[in-house]
Amino acid sequence: MGYFDFKEIKYEGRNSKNPFSFKDYNKDEVILGKKMEDYLRFAVSWWHTLTALGTDPFGGPSMERSWITDDPIETAKRKIDAGIEFMQKLGIKYFCFHDRDLVEEGKTLAETNERLDIVSDYLASKLKGTDIKCLWGTANLFGNKRFVHGASTSCNADVFAYSCAQVKKAIEITKKLGGENYVFWGGREGYETLLNTDTEKELNHFAYFLKMAKDYANKIGFKGQFLIEPKPKEPTKHQYDFDTQTVLSFLRKYNLEKDFKMNIEANHATLAGHTFNHELNMARINGVLGSIDANQGDMLLGWDTDQFPTNIYDATLAMYEVIKNGGLHSGGLNFDAKVRRASFEADDLALAYIAGMDTFAKGLRIASKLYEDKVLENFIKERYSSYDSGIGKSIDDKKTSFEELEKYALAHDNIVNTSGRQEMLEAILNQYIYNN
Repeated sequence: MGYFDFKEIKYEGRNSKNPFSFKDYNKDEVILGKKMEDYLRFAVSWWHTLTALGTDPFGGPSMERSWITDDPIETAKRKIDAGIEFMQKLGIKYFCFHDRDLVEEGKTLAETNERLDIVSDYLASKLKGTDIKCLWGTANLFGNKRFVHGASTSCNADVFAYSCAQVKKAIEITKKLGGENYVFWGGREGYETLLNTDTEKELNHFAYFLKMAKDYANKIGFKGQFLIEPKPKEPTKHQYDFDTQTVLSFLRKYNLEKDFKMNIEANHATLAGHTFNHELNMARINGVLGSIDANQGDMLLGWDTDQFPTNIYDATLAMYEVIKNGGLHSGGLNFDAKVRRASFEADDLALAYIAGMDTFAKGLRIASKLYEDKVLENFIKERYSSYDSGIGKSIDDKKTSFEELEKYALAHDNIVNTSGRQEMLEAILNQYIYNN
């Protein structure tokens, strides 16, 4: 049984008028010595793609999804069949999941775990003979009402224990499915008011939770990279994992920085008041750029809209950081994105993924030209050239002092700056976008 009407999506080039074709994503095209598909390790999000039904605060389900039934196990198996068909038709080799995306919760934790065993065994069997792999798994520690006060940061010790048990199972399933990473997204790890919150206790618990997770992964031989996904504001006013630098500060305080990298999401970056490439840059220069959730938000709306990425400018600057990172290694580009509520037909999913994949392919091609031509590197090198010799080199080498610098400043107080040429560089970037 097929769940989608569209045929296998192929690369037809920019002149193609066929909406069910790639215009820029040519998986075998070589970019900077790697195939495009090796730079762009695209992944399907199980939740938005196969589970979401289009509900929002103002309306119920709108999606036409023929794999949904009244039986949770049957639905889970049909979602797997539909997901594999979808990935094979689009040529996508990776997927990401929350445990509760795979199958609906049972009445007890034991029943839920039993369901997960059945469904993950079925998924593992269906992956055999395909080139589809698990990019990462995670646990949904935010949806159920038990997490009303958080999960590992909950004021209720029973919830902390439940969270550990749930993550234990999720790591086991991720290992079973050959997952290359495991993600921690603290959906409700934060607080609304300090009037009822012991932040020190909550952060101590959060760190202990992460340490135990890593210890358990080592115990069972799970070799995947652990990732934390920064996110600000929603659903709590003060999220503990607000942005990359906040998470880094937390990890360093608790001596966890060697075990965790970042899963950076575009829409989360903008909610934190940053650009997408800022968050990627902060992760890269700190050696913790692990993976990417590829989406975009609506700048006119103040929440996480999880739209499919179509902004070439943002994709170019994102892929520029990925290139400078030497690729994403075990990470990838997970489309943590959902079709709009009015795009309710199953084939709309394919059109959305095509748009996103072409956007990042275009961004990669432009970024590679920028990188090869060293346009930005050369300008930046010249801008900081005062540190290449003299007093500047002493500063860079950390071989000076306040006394020496005062003496230098007294003798060189006629300071001359040079222009940053921001507008010129933005025009050059536009030129590369238009011409590649």
